Amino acid sequence: MARFFNGKEIELLAPAGTFEIFKAVIEAKCDAVYFGGPVLNMRMMRKGYNLSHEEILEALDIARRLDKKVYITVNNLFSEEDVEEAREYLRFLDTARPDALIVQDMAVLELIREMGLSLPVHASVMMNVHNLEMIHALKDLGVSRVVTSREMDLQTAKLLGRQSGMELEYFIHGDMCSVHGANCYFSSQVFGMSSNRGKCMKPCRWDYRIKRDGYVFPAEYPLAVKDMFMYEHLPELIDSGITSFKIEGRMRDQEFMVMLVNAYGDALDRYIADPLGFDRTVDSKELHKNRKRDFSTAYAFGRPGLSNINRRYEGTGKFYSTGKVFSTPTAERELSEERVMQLRERLASGKRSNPAKPGLAVRVNNMEQARLVLEMGVDSLYLPGDVFEPDRPFTKQDIMELGAVKGQTKLYLGMPRMMNELHFDQYDHLLHGEKLPIDGLMVTNLGAVRRYRTTGYPMIGDVSLNIYNHLSAGLYAELGLTKLTVSPEMTMEHFASFTSHCGLPLEVVVHGTPALMYMEHDLFENTEVMEPIGEEDNQYVRNDVLVLKTDKGENPVYRDQYGRCHLLFAKELCYLPMLDEMKDLGIATFRIEGATYSTQELRTIIAAYQAALHGPKRENDLLGGLKPVYAGYTLGSLQFN
Repeated sequence: MARFFNGKEIELLAPAGTFEIFKAVIEAKCDAVYFGGPVLNMRMMRKGYNLSHEEILEALDIARRLDKKVYITVNNLFSEEDVEEAREYLRFLDTARPDALIVQDMAVLELIREMGLSLPVHASVMMNVHNLEMIHALKDLGVSRVVTSREMDLQTAKLLGRQSGMELEYFIHGDMCSVHGANCYFSSQVFGMSSNRGKCMKPCRWDYRIKRDGYVFPAEYPLAVKDMFMYEHLPELIDSGITSFKIEGRMRDQEFMVMLVNAYGDALDRYIADPLGFDRTVDSKELHKNRKRDFSTAYAFGRPGLSNINRRYEGTGKFYSTGKVFSTPTAERELSEERVMQLRERLASGKRSNPAKPGLAVRVNNMEQARLVLEMGVDSLYLPGDVFEPDRPFTKQDIMELGAVKGQTKLYLGMPRMMNELHFDQYDHLLHGEKLPIDGLMVTNLGAVRRYRTTGYPMIGDVSLNIYNHLSAGLYAELGLTKLTVSPEMTMEHFASFTSHCGLPLEVVVHGTPALMYMEHDLFENTEVMEPIGEEDNQYVRNDVLVLKTDKGENPVYRDQYGRCHLLFAKELCYLPMLDEMKDLGIATFRIEGATYSTQELRTIIAAYQAALHGPKRENDLLGGLKPVYAGYTLGSLQFN
């Protein structure tokens, strides 16, 4: 089955969570169905869902008889243990011959190449593809279709599709996230359940209050977005040149999914048959009647603002397949001596003979912090591409000034996590002009790796690349990265296993308040349009800093120069007690995220880490007298096995 408009194929892509649902949905008015197998996909939370090997084979046989397509999700991040399981699973899939795999981890591309398999690959939304250079890079690696980032509007999709020639897939209905794809680490840091490994505990749907400037605002569920609803905008979707119209819902029940697919399929058929007389609203009332949450067009036509935030059934669990909420507000775990000793023992078992001397790096947010880092002789200074307000981005003059006085410190220029075509134009102009006094670039996305690998500046891969295993690390190294930052989501066992398998230079964030969520959605808008309901000072950060408050803590939120929000830890990440054991693993660089500290606070933290790196081994006071600036210390995801 295939649909065409003006000679271009259009695909309605439907989800299926079980084999029984698949058998019903494949008979409905879709062109293709996607589902997960027994392992390695993003819907591993609920028992009884996903298909067995035998069911996959039968599903493929049914689809072929109906002349429809099947895509199989292999779309989570792989631990080292998963890599071996993936080899066996990919061999099976290669013999089963699905029409494509939907993947997130670069390790899948490496395994397909290494094993000589011929499986077509589509890039998952979890690859967060958001610029032309990323599409070109994935095409170079053999990817034949890209699921666009959830924040991409239709005009941008139209432009990127035309310029790249790549097939694009776009979510048109269902559950959406408020955070950029693969840029949410909240669940892994609080529960040890990675949202990038199919185990998200949905902290974005907690009941929060927003505080700023001493006032409390009644935001209630400020991160909980509405369901995507593009039923009334199919002509605009077709005009954008998108190939595949994707419905979310692998956890939805059979009756609901068949109704939804048939409504969209019927609308597409009616538009193709008579575009001038097309009625956009034939099934709108029925879809609204059966909605789980309220509806929004999300980012399809630009930033939606607060109109994208849901209230319907939030906090009740009514829109989840289990009927229950995934989690309730939970505090970040406090650093404990018992856990520290367990970690030290586990990490010590991976000690390398004659490891290289590690360096210390600090990411800053302003010139005052940068000058302090140089004054203290830190090994590497990182100037970020995303600068938190009220500070302003680093100028070319700032870079030249720091370069002139940096001495033995290496200076690196960072990039925004999300880079659009304007950002690339700006960095192109800067990097291809006069030689900058920098020692390299901190790159945040695959597109930047491809674009700047020939500039002559060495490149370090930032945390947003989500490097979780030695295969993806190796692929990025082949593409030109000289050092790789370890995924911030690794549990103790995953971290220990990865560092033992990977012989490449690695960097680890060891201190500070890294971003747990990175989002296009502007949380500050709540404070601009809502009337406060009370007065209350922030507990640990300045009152002019916005915080999301629950009864378990306060997470500060900073807005960068592009209007994007970074929700940070309530506590401070602190690996100082395990630094000796981490040194023995051969870690090349330890990074302090220093953006939110005063210069005096940052001076104290840097001094503690310099003493730990260059002084004698500490036996008793593992924190070296260091005291937390914020709500306490946490080990983040290393709290978990």
